[in-house]
Amino acid sequence: MQCQRWVFLLLLIVLVDSVVFAQSVADSTAACSAADRAALVGFKSGIILDTTGVFSTWIGTDCCAWEGVQCNDATGRVISLQLQRLHDDEKGGGYMKGNLSSSLGNLPFLEVIMLTGLKQIKGIIPESYTKLPRLTVLVLENMMLQGTIPSSLGQLHLLQALSLSGNRLQGQLPATLGGLSNLIQMNFGSNFLTGTTPSSFKNLQKLQYMDLSHNLFSGAIPALLGQLQTLTYLDLSANQFSDQIPTSLCNLKKAGFIDLSQNNLTGEIPNQIGNLDSLTTLSLAHNLLTGPIPPSVAKLAQLSSFNLSSNTISGTLPIELASGVPRLTSIDLSYNKLSLGAVPNWLRNRDLYDLNLAGCNIAGSLPNFTKPGNIHSIDLSDNHLTGPIDLYFKKLSNVQNIKLFNNLLTSDISKIAFPYGITLLDLHSNKLYGSLTGFLKNNPGKFLKIMDLSNNGIAGPIASSISNITTLERLNLSRNRITGTIPPSLGELEGLEWLDLSINRLTGRIPTTFLDLKKLKHLNLRANGLCGQIPQERPFSIFPPVAYAHNQCLCDKPLPRCHGRDQ
Repeated sequence: MQCQRWVFLLLLIVLVDSVVFAQSVADSTAACSAADRAALVGFKSGIILDTTGVFSTWIGTDCCAWEGVQCNDATGRVISLQLQRLHDDEKGGGYMKGNLSSSLGNLPFLEVIMLTGLKQIKGIIPESYTKLPRLTVLVLENMMLQGTIPSSLGQLHLLQALSLSGNRLQGQLPATLGGLSNLIQMNFGSNFLTGTTPSSFKNLQKLQYMDLSHNLFSGAIPALLGQLQTLTYLDLSANQFSDQIPTSLCNLKKAGFIDLSQNNLTGEIPNQIGNLDSLTTLSLAHNLLTGPIPPSVAKLAQLSSFNLSSNTISGTLPIELASGVPRLTSIDLSYNKLSLGAVPNWLRNRDLYDLNLAGCNIAGSLPNFTKPGNIHSIDLSDNHLTGPIDLYFKKLSNVQNIKLFNNLLTSDISKIAFPYGITLLDLHSNKLYGSLTGFLKNNPGKFLKIMDLSNNGIAGPIASSISNITTLERLNLSRNRITGTIPPSLGELEGLEWLDLSINRLTGRIPTTFLDLKKLKHLNLRANGLCGQIPQERPFSIFPPVAYAHNQCLCDKPLPRCHGRDQ
């Protein structure tokens, strides 16, 4: 999904550059218009703090030389203002703080406004921007803008791109936006917008990209969206849409990306879904969909990513899939009411990148793959898998994310070796045993961020070499048979945010080196044999008594005060 958005962002940049280039080519260069310079100074005056460094270039009288400003070379009139911060700077990130000025409405020749990622700019979208008859691109993204979307934006008849994503906008979409007949991109994602799509939107016959995700839209998905025959990208995810998936969406023959996930959609997947000849990505995850997977999905010859997870879809996989969807590389059918029995042969023989079949009633031993070297992520959790896993990951040389929790897998953990580049390992709630020290020796985990080995039969001490996993952010070793003391080297994991060592057989004190775990947000040490004073500085002072309960003699806040012998 993120890749698709970046592709469209690049297309938008190409659109902007073509507009600016067409207006700036000339034989001579004119001086900056004094009126335009005053309008830009008015915009700057609304910003009380700039850590981006942009305004350090806004000096002198030639506003055409200021960063982010572009003029028509022949007339000296400002035609583009682009201030973008797509990534954080190394030292905490650049941003602007202040209010969005209405003075940009005094730039009558402006064709492009692109303000993105400036973070702390507040205010409403000024009505004055609708006085810019030449405007083709209006992008005000990832700031703190509030209020409603002005209905007067519908007067900008040349507008080709309108993006207001990542703000705090409320209210409904104005029906007047349906009059923007030249609109190609519409992005209102990540706001607090309500209502539904106005019927006037059926007039947006040039629209290629629509993102309404992460809002509060409700009701049925409007059938009129199926009339937008030029749509290639449709994202309605993370809203409150209900009712059935309209069959009209299956008329979007040019759509390559459709995401309806995280809504309250009901009913069955339309069998007409197979008409979407260009579809490469389809996500219907986290809804209330029922019934079987329609056989027509096999007709989606371009489909590479297919996600139906967390619904109540039942039955088995259509046999047509065995010879269909030839480009499929990512599939997620987790947590439905499917009864697969085993991973189908046609999936094991595919050139897969992601395989997610958690909670699909799969039994037997772990599946072998014809092309294991291409698998990046595998999730077969919450199934009934049995047998050893000692040598299973030897062939999965490029896997980075492994989730096999809540199965019946058995192995001596000290004999398991995982790929060097692994970043996520979750094997909790199996029947693993053996030495934790041996496991850490075989798996240096140079890139590991998440490791969960909880609720197994793992024994032995925690080796000090665990500090070699410098990337570790979450560590869960709870509910095992781990003995010995907590190694002080754990305090060297500066990025650690989540640590659970509860319900083991650990003894000794809490290392004072833990005071260096400045990012720690969750800690659980309960039900061990720990003793002595709990460190009285952050982060330990923020955790509740239950994090330390049922130990031998831990004391001091948040537990009772220590006595002489306890310290």
